[in-house]
Amino acid sequence: DGSFVSEEAGLIRDQLLRRSPYRSMDPLTYGTLFSGLLQRLRELGSQALVQEAAPLLQMPQRETAFALAAEIVHCDKQVSGEELAFLERLGQNLELPAERSRQILEVLELLNADCLG
Repeated sequence: DGSFVSEEAGLIRDQLLRRSPYRSMDPLTYGTLFSGLLQRLRELGSQALVQEAAPLLQMPQRETAFALAAEIVHCDKQVSGEELAFLERLGQNLELPAERSRQILEVLELLNADCLG
């Protein structure tokens, strides 16, 4: 939706800390890396970062990235048309099959059904 709130930053931080190689980093190294990521998000925007990263990711990693983005979109408990359009572009940029993107979004909608207004 064009804004980046602390809930979204917290969700990204928590999700990365659960994944390799981030979970084994010492707190200072991880903090520096995460601060740099947030700065790049603010400067370049998410689409530019995706276009940079997508060629380096295997399909399971692309699916995970899409699912995490969808979770971030849902974390403020309001999903706008702009955010849905963002997710559609993201799926295309990650070269995900449309059916797979739809499945991932359906799961996130189910997981957040009691949270959305």
